[in-house]
Amino acid sequence: MSLNQSWMQRDLAVLWHPCTQMKDHEQVPLIPIRRGEGVWLEDFDGKRYLDAVGSWWVNVFGHANPRIGQRIKDQLDQLEHVMLAGFSHGPVIELSERLVAITPAGLDRVFYADNGSSGIEIALKMSHHYWVNLGRPEKRRFITLSNSYHGETVAAMSVGDVPLFTSTYKALLLDTLKVPSPDCYLREPGVSWEDHSRLMFEHMERTLAEHRDEAAAVIVEPLIQGAGGMRMYHPVYLKLLREACDRHGVLLILDEIAVGFGRTGTMFACEQAAITPDFLCLSKALTGGYLPMAAVLTTEAIYQAFYDDYGSLRGFLHSHTYTGNPLACAAALATLDIFQQDNVIEANKALARRMHSATAHLADHPHVAEVRQTGMALAIEMVQDKATRAPYPWQERRGLQVYRHALERGALLRPLGSVVYFLPPYVISEEQIDFLAEVTTEGIDLATRRSTGVYVNTGLHPDFRDPG
Repeated sequence: MSLNQSWMQRDLAVLWHPCTQMKDHEQVPLIPIRRGEGVWLEDFDGKRYLDAVGSWWVNVFGHANPRIGQRIKDQLDQLEHVMLAGFSHGPVIELSERLVAITPAGLDRVFYADNGSSGIEIALKMSHHYWVNLGRPEKRRFITLSNSYHGETVAAMSVGDVPLFTSTYKALLLDTLKVPSPDCYLREPGVSWEDHSRLMFEHMERTLAEHRDEAAAVIVEPLIQGAGGMRMYHPVYLKLLREACDRHGVLLILDEIAVGFGRTGTMFACEQAAITPDFLCLSKALTGGYLPMAAVLTTEAIYQAFYDDYGSLRGFLHSHTYTGNPLACAAALATLDIFQQDNVIEANKALARRMHSATAHLADHPHVAEVRQTGMALAIEMVQDKATRAPYPWQERRGLQVYRHALERGALLRPLGSVVYFLPPYVISEEQIDFLAEVTTEGIDLATRRSTGVYVNTGLHPDFRDPG
């Protein structure tokens, strides 16, 4: 028995893995990882895998990055944790100062959590509570986009719209208002991303006008709907949304958990629309992929709506045990240092161009409907029929075939249904990008070689997909 097989057996005897039908591992090998270095992960048998998805979109400066690791080690000798209620510490103060300095003007207060979903819950609770404190408790509903994803906790699921993640729990969810997404994959032939995004905003405008008196906030993923299949839209939608929220008296929550910290070509996606939200939710790349942490930034005006004598019961009495953990703060500070010192955003432009050129040929593939890109995020959508864009039945799991081929070739690609995507660490080389494009092309050729042949149960949601 190999070392991999030994660890795999021990794992499957006791673990229940996230976002996984565990029975799959009767056929699909579980990969135990021994170490990482740069863009590479290495298993216990010595095989390496190029991490094309940043280990679920968190790793931006490579595995075992010495600068981040050293900052954590130094902090470990000083303070591992202290509760953030009634106490504070240097790393959380410095991190808060720096986040306020680099995010859009007007975001002056930072509240911490330990993961992205919890950060979303904070923004939702805080936005409703804000209106309660202002004497408007009826403003308690949230407006969100179709095909959106904001996390797995109950309120976060409520403002999401990917049935695979939400349909089972429908009885538990909040009553939210869903607006058609500006997803530019759905634009008519010849229509630009900007024109399509403007056209789709009419739905949001009508919803805001009709529900302004009961809506607490709008929540969207800026520019890229991640778990919804890496669907993308134009920044003009965000600009129009900010203007409309102001006009109708509704708060704006931007979920940049997946797209913040350079992924879209700017430090934060909302910069491309030159707007400031009322809440900015950050996580994932915040700590460079090292430790769990989320930050919710908001305005001084919202902070002041909670600032009062204790007896008024206006305070935001929300907490997480590991809020503002010093080790996670140290990782985040080292990550921000690398952004500042290495001119990362500018360097990424060349890598983004290489991602585009290396995959451009796939636009002509008979089973690829679109190759789309925003900054350092690129997606390739496989379809049954290129002319009609008819999707493959989700039961066929074409993306899983790409995933398995990539593992054989030494790459970690984890498609979202029939969408193959790259969200690599920013330390990837141009040659490594070429390798990923080669593996992806082979995988798509293999996955689309046979015609559709699986019975489709039309009683299930048509947009179910393999989770990524």
